[in-house]
Amino acid sequence: MLIHQQCSKLLVQLEQDLKQLQLWSEQAPSNDQLNSVQPFAVDTLAFEQWLQFIFIPKMTMLVNSQSQLPTSMAIHPMAEESFKQQNESFNALLTTIKQTDQLIANQNSIRAK
Repeated sequence: MLIHQQCSKLLVQLEQDLKQLQLWSEQAPSNDQLNSVQPFAVDTLAFEQWLQFIFIPKMTMLVNSQSQLPTSMAIHPMAEESFKQQNESFNALLTTIKQTDQLIANQNSIRAK
């Protein structure tokens, strides 16, 4: 499916953006940190850790298995809040996240027609 291909490209871009900003971690968080029930695991992880260790792996699994993607997603507002103290070097990362949100939203509007 085209949507899965587009999502895969955005996930790869997201990883590249995180690495370019030196936000990619070689050390995985503990299982306790990963098992947070809070949105974005805000109580145990930095937002970039949530992206790397929870969001990207889960979305990659859905894409690779051609499973149904989420019906709605609003990651961009959290990204803006998390990185609001940063400079314009974060613009590419924020754009990639916004494009991912938009891809999911557009998928739903196409499906509804």
